[in-house]
Amino acid sequence: GGLILFAIFSLVMDVFKIGYYSSFYSCLSAIKIIYPIVQAIFVVVQTYFLWVSAKDCIHVHLNVTRCGLMLTLTTNLAVWMSAVTDESVHKAHSKLKKNMTEEIFRWLLKVGMRSSSAGECNCNSQICQIFKNGYFWLYPFNIEYSLFASAMVYVMWKNVGRFIDHHSHHIQRLKFRLFRRTFFVGIMLGLIILVSGLGVLILYEVQVNSSTESSKKSQALTMYYIFNIVCLSLMSLVCIGGSVIYRFDKRDMDRHKNPTRTLDVALLMGAALGQYAISYYSIVAIVASTPRDTISALNLTYALLMIAQHTFQNIFIIEGLHRQPP
Repeated sequence: GGLILFAIFSLVMDVFKIGYYSSFYSCLSAIKIIYPIVQAIFVVVQTYFLWVSAKDCIHVHLNVTRCGLMLTLTTNLAVWMSAVTDESVHKAHSKLKKNMTEEIFRWLLKVGMRSSSAGECNCNSQICQIFKNGYFWLYPFNIEYSLFASAMVYVMWKNVGRFIDHHSHHIQRLKFRLFRRTFFVGIMLGLIILVSGLGVLILYEVQVNSSTESSKKSQALTMYYIFNIVCLSLMSLVCIGGSVIYRFDKRDMDRHKNPTRTLDVALLMGAALGQYAISYYSIVAIVASTPRDTISALNLTYALLMIAQHTFQNIFIIEGLHRQPP
């Protein structure tokens, strides 16, 4: 389901890309227009393949199957790298154009800061601007699709030739009842935090980018950090509470080999390393900087809580992944 959701947005992005590049067909190479068409076909074929075959454990033509899956995996990673690079270049050019005069920006384009002949093409029509802005806003969905598909293909690759011990795995059918126990409370609290977070983020972006007064910017930063500190504190307490509950609800631990679970743990730890690094550098910068005001104290608290929350959360999730069903 998640894969199909990201695939739909990726297809919409390809449509916007085709529309945008088609506006410049006279001054762009044909490969610029062909690339999103081929990518759209790849997304459709791969999504159908994963939807039909994601649960298969193949035991014939093992080498050919592994080769094909690894080729698909590397293709997804190449598409992901291309999307990340394209989005980063676009953001860099947007900032450059915002901070420089039009004449200097055009001169920089001419001397080579932008590849291909796209810099010589003008996007003046309204429909062209819609296509241009639309496909850059949809880049995150395409990036997530590539990572999602890569993870699924990797699990399929690990499952090639794998024999499953049916006696050691229990099939648990999830029964979801909205008003039973605390399911409803958890969903409502999560939605409240989500909506509040979006509201705070929008207010923060508007005040920081539009206001020229330093006092309003400080107020926006204070609001942003306080909200995040409260959320991180609640999340840390919930994860600690969940780990404590695990101690009372004693179950056997599943130590059997499971490629999906191994990948989940690896991705979880790998994603946390980036946040650990950001928090560490923030702490070093705050401690070394002067003067130390309220914003610095809030920033320091936020960075420390981010490390604590990710640690408690990872412990809770990893332990939960290795627990046998009731």
